[in-house]
Amino acid sequence: MMLYAAAAIAAMVPVAVSAAEIHIEAKNPVVELSVSEVIETAPDTATFSTGVETSAPTASAALRQNSAEVAKVIAQLRKLGIAEKDIQTSGINLNAEYEYIQATQKNQFKGYRVSNQVQVKIRDIAKLGAIMDSVVVLGATNINGPWFSINDDSALKIEARARALANGQAQAESYAKASGYSSVRLLSVAEGISGRSPGPRPMMKQTFDVEASSVPIAPGQIGTAVVLSLQYEMVR
Repeated sequence: MMLYAAAAIAAMVPVAVSAAEIHIEAKNPVVELSVSEVIETAPDTATFSTGVETSAPTASAALRQNSAEVAKVIAQLRKLGIAEKDIQTSGINLNAEYEYIQATQKNQFKGYRVSNQVQVKIRDIAKLGAIMDSVVVLGATNINGPWFSINDDSALKIEARARALANGQAQAESYAKASGYSSVRLLSVAEGISGRSPGPRPMMKQTFDVEASSVPIAPGQIGTAVVLSLQYEMVR
């Protein structure tokens, strides 16, 4: 009975398990390289922001007017087939407006201005220009973007890794042969991934006072970059 009790207590005590650390020690000189590879391809996704700015004598009137205009823009986006998950409010601002009067050298209150901005993701770039046209016609007063990207770049990353490893191997072997060694042995790999496509950033606001004409879109190409930090041991 005492043996059974001791076994039960031992089973209840948590056992600390530490991950095994494996270090490959080099006996010969080591080559350390940073190798990057970029895969260029046409983007399949675009993001732009749009919104409405309105002014009114009171804050509540400015907000109500703005909300009505933004609701029309969002309704039009949904009508054009943009999914709910691809429409996101990015900012609502309400500020008092003042005008400096030179004669009195004082600021005179003018009213309130409201700005409501929405970020939109387009998964069919061919429709991007028409969508921008449409939201402007429905009352949008500004557009920022677009910013192009790739929705799923996992295959591009795999290709970039393979190319980077091949380039790293070739470079390391070149160092080894120049140093009197015949080949190299890979010791470690560390990866950093970065997309070279431009992401959302502040851009010049485009304001439309008249109905917009057709918007030409040139998506070009963007790149997915993989950066590898490699260590090789020179071997005889």
